[in-house]
Amino acid sequence: MEIGSRIKVKRKENRYTQIELAKLVNVSPQVISNWERGYSDLSSSDVARLADVLNCSTEYLLGKTKTSKSDWNSKLPELTAKDERDITVDLEKMINNLESKDGYSAYDGHSMDDMDEEDKELLKASLENSLRLAKRIAKQKFTPIKYRD
Repeated sequence: MEIGSRIKVKRKENRYTQIELAKLVNVSPQVISNWERGYSDLSSSDVARLADVLNCSTEYLLGKTKTSKSDWNSKLPELTAKDERDITVDLEKMINNLESKDGYSAYDGHSMDDMDEEDKELLKASLENSLRLAKRIAKQKFTPIKYRD
C-alpha cells in the first residue's frame, strides 16, 4: 500500500474530512487530496505532522510497518474508568478557562465566540487526545516496573 492510501485509510479511521485534516496539518485541502492520490511528494516534516495528527507512526505511513500504532504507543497502559472521568473533568476545565470573562482566550488572542463550531470541536478533540496521551505516559512513567503488566 502506498503512502497516499495509508493517509486516506488513517484519515477515514479518525473520521476526518480532507478539509479537517488540512486544517490540522496546516496545508490546503488540495494538498491532502494530492498526497492521497500520489500526485505530490511529502517532506519528512509533512509525514511527521500527519503521523501525529492521525495517531500513527511515521513508519506506518512510509510503509515500513504493517501496523499503524507505534511501538511506544502500544506499550502504554490503558486508561481506567477513573482516568476517563478525570480527563472529562480536566477537559471541561480547560474549555471553561479558554472561554474567559473578558471574552478573550489563549486561542490566538481571539474570543472563543469568534470560532465556528467546527473549529471548536477540532480544538476540543485535540485537547482531549493530548490529555489521554499525557495520562497514559504518566501512568507508564510512574508505575513501578514490578507492577506493570
